[in-house]
Amino acid sequence: MVVLNEEERVALISVPANKRLLGRVFAVFAVAAGLMASLLTGIADAHGSTTDPPSRNYGCWQRWGSDFQNPAMAQQDPMCWQAWQADTNAMWNWNGLYREGVAGNHQGVIPNGQLCSGGRTGGMRYAALDNPGPWRAVTKPRQFTLTVTDQARHGADYLRVYVTRQGFDPTTQQLGWGNLELVASTGRYAPAGQYQVGVNAGSRTGRHIVYVIWQASHSDQSYYFCNDVVFQ
Repeated sequence: MVVLNEEERVALISVPANKRLLGRVFAVFAVAAGLMASLLTGIADAHGSTTDPPSRNYGCWQRWGSDFQNPAMAQQDPMCWQAWQADTNAMWNWNGLYREGVAGNHQGVIPNGQLCSGGRTGGMRYAALDNPGPWRAVTKPRQFTLTVTDQARHGADYLRVYVTRQGFDPTTQQLGWGNLELVASTGRYAPAGQYQVGVNAGSRTGRHIVYVIWQASHSDQSYYFCNDVVFQ
């Protein structure tokens, strides 16, 4: 709700002697209208992401979405800080990291070094997610259940789950297909709010990236998620 002060209310109902004041009043309404339109668009265009473990941009939104201008993020969560600075829309649109028309040729379409951004889908919007560094990681046992949240209930033709090879260092190395091993591949899921798959990371220990491909069923939309974990 937009609240006007007394001076602004008078300006709206009187002859505009002060055009700058009226300009401010209408600017307030324009900002409010734009914000509402943005929120409605976000709801209409909602898709999904891995939420457990969280994808990089979902985790950044989850931790900082209500406090994204806090300079403390630079010290407490530096990779999220650089991602927020690069493009805030990548965090607000954590559910929209997908490509169309891949036709299953994921390795042919997504270049090495750009796996976390889905081959820089949307231009440079998600490019900061490809940057190696100390991304906040969640601790997982080597056998765990991965969850994809599907806000639009698209369904899934399949989920494919990869884990980086032992010895790969996501804090210093860009992710390439050769750094990954496929550990789980599913069949179809009927449209639902969440899809889950059991993951067995084998003998891996320490910091890794769990890389997920969600192939939506409603059209040829392929979603790509980098999830930072520490295996115990």
